Amino acid sequence: MSDLTPALTVREIKALNRTGGDIFHSVLLIKRIAEKPTKTGNSFLMVELTDKTGMFNCNCFSDNPSFDFFKGLKEGLVVRIEGKVDYYQNRFSPKLLRAEEITAEQLAGSPLMSNLVETAPEDSEALWVEFQTQIAAITQPELRATVQAVFEEIGDAFRIAPAALAMHHAYRHGLLEHTCHMARACQALAPLYPEIDADLALAGILVHDTGKVIEYQGTLATSRSRKGILQGHVVLGYQLVRKAGLKAKLNADLLERLEHIVLSHQGELEWGAAVIAATPEAVFVAKIDDLDAKMGMVQRLLRQAGENDEFSDKHIGLNSPLLLTKPLK
Repeated sequence: MSDLTPALTVREIKALNRTGGDIFHSVLLIKRIAEKPTKTGNSFLMVELTDKTGMFNCNCFSDNPSFDFFKGLKEGLVVRIEGKVDYYQNRFSPKLLRAEEITAEQLAGSPLMSNLVETAPEDSEALWVEFQTQIAAITQPELRATVQAVFEEIGDAFRIAPAALAMHHAYRHGLLEHTCHMARACQALAPLYPEIDADLALAGILVHDTGKVIEYQGTLATSRSRKGILQGHVVLGYQLVRKAGLKAKLNADLLERLEHIVLSHQGELEWGAAVIAATPEAVFVAKIDDLDAKMGMVQRLLRQAGENDEFSDKHIGLNSPLLLTKPLK
């Protein structure tokens, strides 16, 4: 493949003629490679390719020349591909014609890098300034000091980390964006529920996902670390909060309640919660977390929609396709 061949973005590829047959070239990041069995007992590779504008899956069967190529690659590498537009059951599923790896040396200093990595749509510097004001809004001194100590422990990694591998806010600065959105919702909704201790709820929101800084690893493609697999972000976050609370001399009752928010924020045991929310603040935080996660999915689907798309593909987190057109008024 020639370096002079124009490389289309995922959005541009999906805008090509849906009847199929168009040949395209692109430079994309390998997000995931999974080997799966066919009905006949052979195997095929499901290759998830992505850039900052979207993603798609390619099924690469054993008779495809690219099968051995992708089988020998790792997630997080960058490839130049040639493909042909195709759809299967109304889902974009292009056929791979050729593929080659782009080395780190070839990427160095290349404008291609900025096209590959998806980032939060909001300015990350502005989000970080806002985040500092949210910490400062906690009025109880030891509670505020506990939150500050957590972020002193994890450093700048929080500002860059994604909020998930795939489900929601799964891009650079996504964790910061998700947490800021939750804090905004907390400050708007807390006055409606006087039973909630607003200080404790806000503190819980700011630290609830901090374990993800340890759970996730990777620069271009994100994967789970050893600690992430063996312990998970809920336990890792609990450990961070407990250490910080003891350092800040937070009283035992508040520390236990803050720890409980972290341990229960996933909402359901089958979703990864260590326990079910059992305090007013924990229930409040878990519901705000679920709300912003779901709306993060909606926002990303809308951002990545093609100009003529009416529905997205079915999203596993929403358990439905999303209607992408605006209401007629």
